[in-house]
Amino acid sequence: MNAFIKNMFVIARRDFLAIVATPTFLLFLLAPLFMVGMGLVGGVGASQLADSARGAGRIVAIAAPADIEALRAADGRLREALPRGERPPMLEFRSADGQAPDPLAITREKGADTYAVMSGDLTAPRIVEREAGSRPGRYLALLASDVVLHRAAGTVPPVAVTYEAITHGGTSIAAQQSLGFGAVFLIFLMTLLLAGQTVSSLAEEKGNKVIEILAAAVPLESVFLGKLLGMLGVAVLFIAFWSVVAVAGGFVALTQMDPAAIAAAGKPAAALTVAPASGWPFFFAISLCYFVMAFLLLGAVFLGVGAQAGTVREIQMLSLPITIFQVGMFSLSAAAASAPGSGLAQFAQIFPFSSPFAMAARAATDGAHGIHLLTLGWQAIWVALTVYLSVRLFRAGVLSSGSGWKFWKKARTVAAAESASPH
Repeated sequence: MNAFIKNMFVIARRDFLAIVATPTFLLFLLAPLFMVGMGLVGGVGASQLADSARGAGRIVAIAAPADIEALRAADGRLREALPRGERPPMLEFRSADGQAPDPLAITREKGADTYAVMSGDLTAPRIVEREAGSRPGRYLALLASDVVLHRAAGTVPPVAVTYEAITHGGTSIAAQQSLGFGAVFLIFLMTLLLAGQTVSSLAEEKGNKVIEILAAAVPLESVFLGKLLGMLGVAVLFIAFWSVVAVAGGFVALTQMDPAAIAAAGKPAAALTVAPASGWPFFFAISLCYFVMAFLLLGAVFLGVGAQAGTVREIQMLSLPITIFQVGMFSLSAAAASAPGSGLAQFAQIFPFSSPFAMAARAATDGAHGIHLLTLGWQAIWVALTVYLSVRLFRAGVLSSGSGWKFWKKARTVAAAESASPH
């Protein structure tokens, strides 16, 4: 056992240094900068497009001069009560004094999208809308009703409202589910970026026959586990580097901000009240453990599948099903995070390859701690089983037959015979 562990760590150290001690690793380490840059460019473009679209849209009210001010006041009250994303397009007024404009002609005007036009008396308005039953048309009807009701009520004393913010009310269920989904997404993103690298880790050694030497000298299980641990070390270094960068950047940003502005905004204090059900320290620690288990589980599968590939082309062909498998586990776990306690969530927590993601989401909504220790043991069993099966397949399909699965070799032999035979 001591020799097995020693060989495993020797191989892990060799693979770790072979990746880290190269100039290419610097590009790999800085890859998120390119992702963030492209995301910022796309976000700015999408924001400008959305702003231009919002600015081009309008709704129009054709009213008498005496009604325009009342409609403008009602529009201000109703817009303030609506969330920013649900507010209607900007309201434009046209005077009905003299010859009233034609609503249909207004909808055909160039330079702006007109969603609805209201004309006529406010007690019986005529609303021309682009789509039947549209929200802009219903909003214009609500404006007219609000003005009529205020006029009927006469002078009403203002309501004295006292607003009180909840500072110690606990975290809402929706916020905890959002934290769970965030943990699922981060673990998925890290495994997508890092675990997929294990697919090609045996390709070079199979090509130069190093794997045969290793298999003759040490157990293949220690080779596979060593490679997994080496790649895990690279992943931990990657995460540690960017965690330090994020913490340092946040600290610098906070020191540059005006304390009075921070206190006046109140948002940082409110954000601190959002907490997972298991507590922040346990949530961070268990999420890191689940990332390690997700990496080992998926990495063991990818290492076993990639070990069967004999050429770079076959490795490239394996990239699509591997990505689909990862996205499938993410989709299952994301659905489980939005429905904690459901049958789907229980299935995702038990199924070994989605269990790390789903259990990280559970840590955000469930305060129980003991179940996570049992789940980590369950996942560790599947890591060992996956490595064992991968080694058996590799030994039977590659070492005994030369390269690739036996039916792949047979197919290549048949293809070569057909190409060599005269036509």
